Amino acid sequence: MDTDPAAGAAPDAGRAPGAEAGAGRRFEPDLRAMTRITLHPIASPMPLGFFTVAIASVMTGCLQLGVLGPADRQAVALCVLPAFALQLVVSVLAFGARDVIAATLMGTFAGSWLAYALVMGSGAPGGPRVLGVFNLAFLCFGALMAAVTRPKRALWLVLVASLPRWAATGLGGTTGAEWLTRTAGGLGLLVALVAGYAAFALMLEDVRGEEVLPLGRTGPAHHAVEGDLAVQLRDLERQAGVRRTL
Repeated sequence: MDTDPAAGAAPDAGRAPGAEAGAGRRFEPDLRAMTRITLHPIASPMPLGFFTVAIASVMTGCLQLGVLGPADRQAVALCVLPAFALQLVVSVLAFGARDVIAATLMGTFAGSWLAYALVMGSGAPGGPRVLGVFNLAFLCFGALMAAVTRPKRALWLVLVASLPRWAATGLGGTTGAEWLTRTAGGLGLLVALVAGYAAFALMLEDVRGEEVLPLGRTGPAHHAVEGDLAVQLRDLERQAGVRRTL
């Protein structure tokens, strides 16, 4: 997003009446009428982000359920590692689309997949316990994010499905309780289903130009899709990248 003052303004256009040329003080003109804001539309990166969550959750869930054995941990870690790169791309694009909630969530997911892949792939001592504490910290983050993402129902549903999984994974890792780890694996498959549905619904919506499968948007998220251009540009001058400071 760029702000481009129109060229050709006279140097003294904003000088106050009666000001002396040699006073040494310059008066800045009112640039609002000369300012143009250029938007760069991009394709939504959210289907990629949700499909990545779904696939990575299937892999880690199968490992927790015992479908894949302990000997497969490094292979699972290598399969999950690309999720870091993909969700990092989604986060960068979401920041460019001025969606700080989606960008923050996907960026944090990217970091979590990287941490998981490094710990599990390296076979670091105490890995399961450390990842357990990590998941409990992630649970706190997810609860805070869920409190502000409810209008963006697709994100909210994925978060709500993920919260009990992070809790079970965290408690299973810190206590060593096998049944909690199995429960986390089953919840991981549930997260994959919810994320896969959200990704597919968003792709259909983008291809057909209308909502096909219900996503349940409310409030600003609903207006962002159903509103006209005037709604999209409301308070644009106060958004990051346009205002002077973050």
